[in-house]
Amino acid sequence: MKALQKVAAMAISAVCVVSMAACGGTGSSSKATSLTYPSIKLGDTGKDITASIKLFSNRTDMTQASYSGKNWKAYIADFNKMYPNIKVTIETSTNYDSDALTRIQSKDWGDIMLIPAVDSTELSNYFIPYGTYSAMNKVVNFAAVQQYDNTVYGVSGGGDAGGVVYNKAIFKEAGITKLPKTPSQFIADLKLIKEKTSATPLYTNYAAGWTMGAWDAYIGGNATGNADYMTSILPHTKDPFSNPHDGTHAYNVYKILYDAVADKLTEDDYSTTDWEGSKSQMNQGKIATMVLGSWAVQQIQAAGDHADDIGYMPFPISIKGKQYAAPGGGYAYGINKNSSSDNQEAAMIFVKWLTEKSKFAYNEGGLPVAKSEKKLPALFSEFNDVTFLEGKPVSKDESDLFNDLNTDSELAINSGGASRVQAIVEAAATKSKAFNEIMNEWNDKWNAALKTENVDIKYTTVQK
Repeated sequence: MKALQKVAAMAISAVCVVSMAACGGTGSSSKATSLTYPSIKLGDTGKDITASIKLFSNRTDMTQASYSGKNWKAYIADFNKMYPNIKVTIETSTNYDSDALTRIQSKDWGDIMLIPAVDSTELSNYFIPYGTYSAMNKVVNFAAVQQYDNTVYGVSGGGDAGGVVYNKAIFKEAGITKLPKTPSQFIADLKLIKEKTSATPLYTNYAAGWTMGAWDAYIGGNATGNADYMTSILPHTKDPFSNPHDGTHAYNVYKILYDAVADKLTEDDYSTTDWEGSKSQMNQGKIATMVLGSWAVQQIQAAGDHADDIGYMPFPISIKGKQYAAPGGGYAYGINKNSSSDNQEAAMIFVKWLTEKSKFAYNEGGLPVAKSEKKLPALFSEFNDVTFLEGKPVSKDESDLFNDLNTDSELAINSGGASRVQAIVEAAATKSKAFNEIMNEWNDKWNAALKTENVDIKYTTVQK
């Protein structure tokens, strides 16, 4: 599995350090549960189970006393009202992507984790199935996120439509009455904000690193209007970072960032940005926009006294005059194949409760995962004229093609490639490299990966 090959050697030794158990695993070899997600009736299924399960999560903020939203302790307390004999503990990591890839090499990482960059062909090596894709797709959104060969191995924690967090009061002060729908309109609005207010027009959050990876999330359906772009089109596209000359595609997503930095429409010193501090600054009207997922809205609203000033706009790219949002399922909960059958059942019940009863996705500003939940969070009020897209499952024979190309090219799109996006900020700020030069370099890497994988090239970015 290419996604893990580069970390495997150090991962095995690291697991020996972080785990109290031997590297051989927990020794749990009980038969896997036959329970499926669609068959669970909450409050009835598993009412006689007594188990202690652990969730490994990236949400470190939800374990902190200062967290202003509903924390893990509160969710677990609510769950225990229905299932008092299932005890849930939470372990979190601030470096989740790499830690999860390391921990997954061991069998004792817990019972539920947010599935990291694992090739779909390898999902069954680590996780149990929730059910068939056809059955799961009837009850949950984003069922295709972690599936292989019509079997689903992960349930998303929440969906993200892909937009821009913005301060409404600042936009009003700058005289902006209509939200931007194209890159040129967005840059023009940032210039108005700089001219007419004291706020930072666009805050990059460069120093945090992981925040910069958010830009990758917009190059698919948001920028192309194609729900299957990332999985079916991009893996067969030569020069995907070239200019299509119509304000769309990846080129124009990243060019917004480059132009904003080059035109001094961002913070004075990108190296000193502060993610935690930026939330209160935006709430206080010192920052106008941040390119982040909808999950950030609730945190920024809670960071001060001006929650009503914080809104969420569609990403400023239009395809033939229409805007699209490609809701991503984000991290999905996977259940440990090596846990006992009781723990697996308890874990699946907890995941279903989180999805269907807890309002977790709704509380965190995400699109609902349960198809029974029709109401969208109020923060998506600006998306009334946006077309929502959801892609189809990838064909079995190409299930890992994107991951292979991503690894071969070392671009790490949507998979820890924050340093690549940070390089855009550095180049624009120092004028050390033209934007087209950066895109050409990325094209060369991607094209080389296409050759390595002997891919049949069907598209080019400039093809209409």
